[in-house]
Amino acid sequence: MYEKELAVVDRNAARINSISDKIWDLAELPYCEYESSALLQSELEKEGFKITRNVADIPTAFTATYGSGSPKMGILAEFDALPDLSQEANVTEPRPRAGTNNGHGCGHHLFAGGSFGAALAVKAHIDATGKGSVTLFGCPAEEGGAGKVFMARKHVFNDTDAIVSWHPEKMYMPRTRPSLANIMVDYAFKGLAAHAGGSPQKGRSALDAVTLMNVGANFLREHMDLTSRIHYAVIDTGGEAPNIVQSHAKVRYLIRAVTSEDVRILRERVDRIAQGAAMMTDTEVTATVLTAYSNLITIPTLQQTAYEMMKDIPVPVPTEDELAFGRALRETMPLTAEEKKDSVYATEVLVPAPPKPHGGSTDTSDVSWNCPTLQLHIGTWVKGTPGHSWQMVAQGKSSYAHKATVYASKAVAATIMRVMDEPERLAKIKAEHAERAVGGYVCPIPDDIQPPIPERK
Repeated sequence: MYEKELAVVDRNAARINSISDKIWDLAELPYCEYESSALLQSELEKEGFKITRNVADIPTAFTATYGSGSPKMGILAEFDALPDLSQEANVTEPRPRAGTNNGHGCGHHLFAGGSFGAALAVKAHIDATGKGSVTLFGCPAEEGGAGKVFMARKHVFNDTDAIVSWHPEKMYMPRTRPSLANIMVDYAFKGLAAHAGGSPQKGRSALDAVTLMNVGANFLREHMDLTSRIHYAVIDTGGEAPNIVQSHAKVRYLIRAVTSEDVRILRERVDRIAQGAAMMTDTEVTATVLTAYSNLITIPTLQQTAYEMMKDIPVPVPTEDELAFGRALRETMPLTAEEKKDSVYATEVLVPAPPKPHGGSTDTSDVSWNCPTLQLHIGTWVKGTPGHSWQMVAQGKSSYAHKATVYASKAVAATIMRVMDEPERLAKIKAEHAERAVGGYVCPIPDDIQPPIPERK
């Protein structure tokens, strides 16, 4: 099905992978993806897509639309990298890359290239049928920056009938796992400096307050739902001199739970722990929200549609050289007994699994509240690869990752084209979304919080 359109992907395979490789080379951090974003915009503009820049007042966010009228379909593209993951490509040992501290440890460069390829195939379908439109949403700052949440707050996705997305993974399967909602909060404590030896009674330690807060949060973990999560990082210890009572200290908390309401309730408990720590140390505390994500809504009919289309597309077969590279890389990973028995790469499309708890979060969740949204898992990396690791960065330009990215382009495009061609299927998808998005979307980020966009250097 859709052989002519998917052949467009094959003809552009080198171009798709070149885009991915260039974004891997750039390795730009969240909200700093100026060159990566510009590259995608330029390539889409060459293909006749209408570009809208500075979407939601975010310099690296954009939309690229082809066609007009309904159905209005969407594709997501991410392109941000991670800090402290500099790594050379196609090597099986840690080896930082000269000139950058960053690395694509979550495969967003592949995500961008693969989504570009999908857009080309859907464009060919629109040209052939004369109906519908497709928009590629250029989405920055997925890695903790909540780029799509700020875009959703500006209603960027509201006018879309359905969105099909994908993400590099260890498997080939439509995603069924609902992700957790979350909120990231900085707790800043203010105390009084004093000589820690000569006049400690005059000091009020903000660092003591942070320490007590963390102890309290550790006790809270025993008394919250098993699916909830609390993580923290001390980001200001108040200085390096132990003979000065620390007058300031700050800790950053990431609080996750199944729904945004669950997060709100859990956050209130963490707030009270912070207030208690401030009382115990006679300090003051202020809480500042940085980002927040909603929980992901999944759509069974959209998942089933994607599964049917993925089954029709041959899964990439690794060469002997690719298998040798994968085996050597797996020797560097702490594999479980089951993972050691497993194949090096995924070999088949898996039936959508029943939903089960998942500890992660994604800003794609906020897209899913605004329109029916699907994410495909595509097996670009070796099984057992830890997320956000040097091993993942090392695989980012591998020949197998390139083949899997081309597969992703086809899978996303085929799913979109099937939905475009079957109005009754789209109607069912939208009905399922309406059932699950009861109450409508409420942005979890307060209106006064703006995207944390660094000054451009």
